[in-house]
Amino acid sequence: MYVDFYGLKGFPFQLTPDCRFFFDSRPHRKAMAYLTYGLSKGEGFVVITGEVGAGKTTLIDQLLSSPNARSAVVAKINNTQLESDDLLRMVASAFGIALSGANKAELLRQLEAFLLQTYRTGKRAIIIVDEAQSLKPSALEELRMLSNFGTGSEPVLQLFLVGQPEFRRLLVSDDFEQLRQRVIASYHLWPLDAADTQSYIEHRLTHVGWRGDPRLTAEAYDKIFAHTAGVPRKINRLCDRLLLFGYLEEKHELTLADVEEVLIDLDEEMILGQPAAVDDSADYANETTGSSGRRSADRESRQPVGTDVAGSLNNKIAGEPSIHKAEEATVGDLDAKENASGSVKFNEFDDIIRHFEAKRWRKNSRKDGD
Repeated sequence: MYVDFYGLKGFPFQLTPDCRFFFDSRPHRKAMAYLTYGLSKGEGFVVITGEVGAGKTTLIDQLLSSPNARSAVVAKINNTQLESDDLLRMVASAFGIALSGANKAELLRQLEAFLLQTYRTGKRAIIIVDEAQSLKPSALEELRMLSNFGTGSEPVLQLFLVGQPEFRRLLVSDDFEQLRQRVIASYHLWPLDAADTQSYIEHRLTHVGWRGDPRLTAEAYDKIFAHTAGVPRKINRLCDRLLLFGYLEEKHELTLADVEEVLIDLDEEMILGQPAAVDDSADYANETTGSSGRRSADRESRQPVGTDVAGSLNNKIAGEPSIHKAEEATVGDLDAKENASGSVKFNEFDDIIRHFEAKRWRKNSRKDGD
């Protein structure tokens, strides 16, 4: 695939978070400073929020790989749509505590004993809750109660709550004043700006051995930023498809027109909900049998279906000295048609290849006919 075509050592734009690709952008650098400070305190709650795909999980993984966290015993909770008792069992299981049908009182006793023993061995216990915006109020209160465990003078547990912006709106409600008082560091992870978007792309490419092939033009970078609004997961998805397009079209320079072509394909996939390759394959079959069946309009005459929208996020946590007040930022040119997961609705990866191969065959056949 394009990895071999461009002489790369691996795929640079995978959607799965990987801290080996951590990019030290200005927003991520500031967020890491808040996380490191919170980790050094060893107590209370640390809150990190950001839009879907902003890089929150990668940020946490990068923190846990740092020297300051090497002595930590970590329980990571990713499924948060649980009742409070089930959440406790999930925490105990993540710490490796044998449950054996214990009731809640016994479960809490075992958790406290484990935390105290961890503290006595010179280690720290950390609970990291991802997708915290989905926590039920009762489950969030249960986590607050866990933070009460201690030796009398020293805390034995620290909690990191990672979620989308709506989690902050939950925290400002009157029901969680006690929890807010225990938040020692909080930060909202903003998307990348235009300059950092280009640097981010080149950083990930360089990490897998990129030496300038393919070359992206300045206009291509600008279009990528305009479409993704600097959200890393959206950048990864678009750039992965852009490199695939470049490989199939045998291009070593990727331009604005190439980015727009890929965006049209992505728009069609999301709107139609089925492989665009179905129609292309029919075209391909008709042309190889001498049929004159063609699309009624050239690809170049069509415009992307998606609509760019602009929005902004204000930090709702005002008047709470323990919670960092991030600056208001405007996020423009978001793709209104992209779903939260950023997944492609192709049934088979081969359908994508068939789609591009059919396009390339038609393009070459037209050149031969000229």
